[in-house]
Amino acid sequence: MTESTSITVETGACVQDLSTVQAGLREFNIRFIGDPGEEPVNVLLRDENGDVVGGLLGHIKWRWLYVAKLWISEEFRGKGHGFGLMKAAEEHARSRGCVGSYLDTFEYQARPFYEKCGYKVFGTLEGYPPGYRQFYLSKAL
Repeated sequence: MTESTSITVETGACVQDLSTVQAGLREFNIRFIGDPGEEPVNVLLRDENGDVVGGLLGHIKWRWLYVAKLWISEEFRGKGHGFGLMKAAEEHARSRGCVGSYLDTFEYQARPFYEKCGYKVFGTLEGYPPGYRQFYLSKAL
């Protein structure tokens, strides 16, 4: 580090500063592996009133679907909606040229469900959160 630079931890950094870092990394990556073609993937489950009672949130990047969040309200669980949300997201990803899908889940969450959807564990993070494990799963599309 030179005398003209400083390192600061900023939990409340401004949007412009965060954007500078993101844009710099994006530009660097594009030089090596091309544009990521990033786009959001949001699949919602609605009840008869149109209220959201579940959903899958993720994104497509470099021809891979990342499933970031999957949630279904208690009263709508066990009725096949999770499979429906996953299928819709995967079909959308295929239509966009994706070659695979990946996600992560804590051990107390939905690993068996994702394995029933055809996902395989490719990594485990022990002790995250403390006393638990986080599993990383993927599936070819």
